[in-house]
Amino acid sequence: METKIIQDKARIYFASDFHLGIPDYESSLLREKMLVNWLDRVRRDAAGIFLMGDLFDFWFEYKTVIPKGFTRLFGKLAEITDEGIPVHLFTGNHDIWAFEYLRKEMNIELHRGPEITSLLGKTFYLAHGDGLGPGDNGYKFLKKVFSNRFNQFLFRWLHPDLGAKMGLYFSRKSRLANMVKENKPEYLNSIEDEMLYKYASGLVQNTMDVDYFVFGHRHRPVDIKLNEQCRMIILGDWLTHFTYAEFDGNNIYLKYFKNELI
Repeated sequence: METKIIQDKARIYFASDFHLGIPDYESSLLREKMLVNWLDRVRRDAAGIFLMGDLFDFWFEYKTVIPKGFTRLFGKLAEITDEGIPVHLFTGNHDIWAFEYLRKEMNIELHRGPEITSLLGKTFYLAHGDGLGPGDNGYKFLKKVFSNRFNQFLFRWLHPDLGAKMGLYFSRKSRLANMVKENKPEYLNSIEDEMLYKYASGLVQNTMDVDYFVFGHRHRPVDIKLNEQCRMIILGDWLTHFTYAEFDGNNIYLKYFKNELI
């Protein structure tokens, strides 16, 4: 894959799992303003910005209707792409129903699955991370159901007010919403038991030549070597961690974003 970036700029930025919309309007708006602040900072030297999935906690595009809200974010993204800075969005399990609006209105490049690409001379394996690795068979089945065009067609027959209300209701009752309310990060097993670690390690053992794996989805900031050449980054989230990765052409750094809004 040939990924669009600005070759004469110095940095590429990655972030994931913002889940805008939960747990309520007020706290989501605060995180949205923080994200806009981050985008304003990184645009100064960004060769490209990669949003690695779950930008929203619920998102569904009807043919002529899109969900209410996120005005500040959409304006900032349009401003950045109008300057010629490429923005890439890897759809996650919560924004699987993103279609043409983001591309047409904001010139965001959508990616619906893993991609292997060269960025500033290094080889990257990029994916949101949902459905990869062993296990999680229940979700893998649901993903096929949600990705089915006929099922999407049926959902469109719901009035947008009803469809969005249903989606947001279940989002705001979810484990993630409660995690944000309690300001508690998600605790997982050891890294060796992490499904994305097993997935990436298996690809490397099968002689896949990759310098960096970059994933979202698991809400856990991770920077670990898979071998002497290859590292795996899991980006964490913008619910409790507020983490992102910065690549300068030689190395990749997992960083924590701080500002006066949080």
